Amino acid sequence: MNQPETGSSLSPLIHLLDDDAAVRQSLSLLISTVGLRVQTWADSQLFLESFDRQAIGALILDVRMPGISGLTLLDTLIDQGVDQPIILLTGHGTVDMCRRAFKAGAAEFLEKPVGDDVLLDTVQQAVRQHVRRRERLAADQWARERYASLSERERDVLGLIVEGLTNKEIGRALSLSPRTVESHRANLFAKLQVDTLAHLIRHYASLADTAT
Repeated sequence: MNQPETGSSLSPLIHLLDDDAAVRQSLSLLISTVGLRVQTWADSQLFLESFDRQAIGALILDVRMPGISGLTLLDTLIDQGVDQPIILLTGHGTVDMCRRAFKAGAAEFLEKPVGDDVLLDTVQQAVRQHVRRRERLAADQWARERYASLSERERDVLGLIVEGLTNKEIGRALSLSPRTVESHRANLFAKLQVDTLAHLIRHYASLADTAT
């Protein structure tokens, strides 16, 4: 089966927002030691207007930013459907703040000063999470495109295969001959580029259920 493309040749990109230049420099240098690219920002509004939403990576936001705070920025990004994992940093964390951050959709909430190993582990885990998320989205989109190539009758047959019916039962349900059912079944496997029944059901059961 041909696999959908899910990434680029560039290393993941970490966006780091902090109004303290020294913090931006030190954390940027630290994160770059594990092969990740870092883009730093001192202005939340400029970041919102300019950052690449398609890149693989993660976002690190300081909670106490001038203008748009880290928590407000978190809410805005989630509302906009940004899917990069978001890590919040603060030097003045509280339980309520932490609870609000996770409820809003933060991937992690870390207090300054944060240990090098803790930050690197958190960032790398966030990147892996984002890669898996994008791979799932790409696979789902690819499956929907393959499903769209089916004829109406082939979709009917697929729906009944997913329900567990045999070729004979499908033929009776759709008033088709066993040979015609077998032909539709072969077309399904070819168009959807699957080679086993388990693969067919795993990738297309939800689409077939939606259409029925």
